[in-house]
Amino acid sequence: MRRDDICLYLGPADRAQLEALCANRNTPRKVVWRAAIVLATADGCGTNAIMRRARTSKPTVWRWQARYLDEGVEGLQRDKTRPSRIPPLPRETRLKVITKTVKETPPDGTQWSRSSMAAAVGISPSSVGRIWAEAGLKPHLTKGFKVSNDPEFEAKVTEIVGLYLNPPERAVVLCVDEKSQIQALDRTQPGLPLKKGRAATMTHDYKRHGTTTLFAALDVKSGMVIGECMSRHRAKEFLAFLRRIDRAVLKPRDIHIVLDNYATHKTPEVQAWLAKHPRFKLHFTPTSASWLNMVERFFAEITNRRIRRGSFDSVDDLEEAIYDYLLFHNAKAKPFVWTKSAENILTRERRALDALDEIRGNR
Repeated sequence: MRRDDICLYLGPADRAQLEALCANRNTPRKVVWRAAIVLATADGCGTNAIMRRARTSKPTVWRWQARYLDEGVEGLQRDKTRPSRIPPLPRETRLKVITKTVKETPPDGTQWSRSSMAAAVGISPSSVGRIWAEAGLKPHLTKGFKVSNDPEFEAKVTEIVGLYLNPPERAVVLCVDEKSQIQALDRTQPGLPLKKGRAATMTHDYKRHGTTTLFAALDVKSGMVIGECMSRHRAKEFLAFLRRIDRAVLKPRDIHIVLDNYATHKTPEVQAWLAKHPRFKLHFTPTSASWLNMVERFFAEITNRRIRRGSFDSVDDLEEAIYDYLLFHNAKAKPFVWTKSAENILTRERRALDALDEIRGNR
């Protein structure tokens, strides 16, 4: 094999870039080596001299000279892709893995792992992982769901979503619910603080100091919350909270309240009070569809940000923390934005019901 030495011209920009690559301590060694071959060529060194300097063969010198001529400096920084030495799995094997994952369970468990599927099909666990990743399958995960069987589901969803997306004029829309049995838990030992390389710690055991119930009314338009802690959540306490709302909302504005089907919301005492206060209009969520009540989003936030990792030595301490969070929330209140239309929700509900009917039919 023979090739005459070549002359290579480097523009000022390319020369500066190559010299910077050679001088940078973070440049990979192989890139420095390639840049040195091109710089030596541009300086007039012959192939044999470059071979001695780079301690490599003629074909290698020629390869990187040609790569620079074809692709410039970027070509020196990129490796050519090479075909894998491992032959791809047959399509039949891939389909077998996907089918078993979706339609079968292992004999000794409820879900497949990479190792159990690999043993069942006769391939490596890493191959199983690649097949699952490409197919978007995650057999180790499950999600909870509950399809409502409320015969008035469509009418209730349309009514409540309509309140969220098109609230009536000169009226207030409030999402009301109780977060009951909030425990005042005190850790048995103080935890260690967060530091580099270590998460904050807290003991797994705790002392119980009692419970409280947070009644909350979320204003859909402003995001502000009317909240009050009470020891119980009977109709008596619910009526007291309705009176609190009545005092807080200026008259003569109508008050539309979205709430769930808890029995204390429908007692004769509550019905009698509502009859005397006609500006209150109640809108009940469908059964098994409490997610339609936007105050649940607020409950999730106060739980994650203030309650779950807290330590409280009494119910009073817990309630003080809740009231502090309410003040903080209302000072910077922002509304939660409802994005799903009623038609979108109903379409997904019908799809879920059809899927359940198909599963029942196959049994």
